[in-house]
Amino acid sequence: MSALTDAQLDRYARHIVLKDIGGAGQKNILDAHILIIGAGGIGCPAIQYLAAAGVGALTIVDDDVVSLSNLQRQVLFTDDDIGKAKVAVAKDAAQRINPDIAINTINQRLTAQHFDEDAATFFAPFDAIIDGSDNYQTRLLVSDLSVAHRVPLISAAIGQFQGQLGTFRGWEEDKPCYRCFVGDALDPDDCD
Repeated sequence: MSALTDAQLDRYARHIVLKDIGGAGQKNILDAHILIIGAGGIGCPAIQYLAAAGVGALTIVDDDVVSLSNLQRQVLFTDDDIGKAKVAVAKDAAQRINPDIAINTINQRLTAQHFDEDAATFFAPFDAIIDGSDNYQTRLLVSDLSVAHRVPLISAAIGQFQGQLGTFRGWEEDKPCYRCFVGDALDPDDCD
């Protein structure tokens, strides 16, 4: 394990002084790679805080563009971003927050077809998945992929005045997956 640089010691000092994190924990954060599904109302603040915390690599998946109706809740975007790909704007915003982290973007909707042959290779580098997608079909697919490739899933959703947040490790004995939590029924009301 290489030592933290002077700049990293200064930037992450508030983490390092926490006895449960310390220098070794911050190094683990710097070495982490998180997959973020959705750059909307859940994904934007997650990207913002993960970048600030120094998570070393983020891969952001979203196929949408910024619209005016996004601006009141999707905090990485401004009027100047309307019509631009969310992943591109999110990448630029995250790198302004922390220029030392790696940001990968996938400007498409996550579908099962993307993982017919090389899913194990795709999921190998990820330490966790954050799912902030806006529909149950994608959420169930992410859950299935999380279980199949043994990557912890942090799932969050907001629908009007209700919210849900959970961490799932469904491949472990006596621990549910997201599909176990919600079932197979698809709700016609999208989440954010």
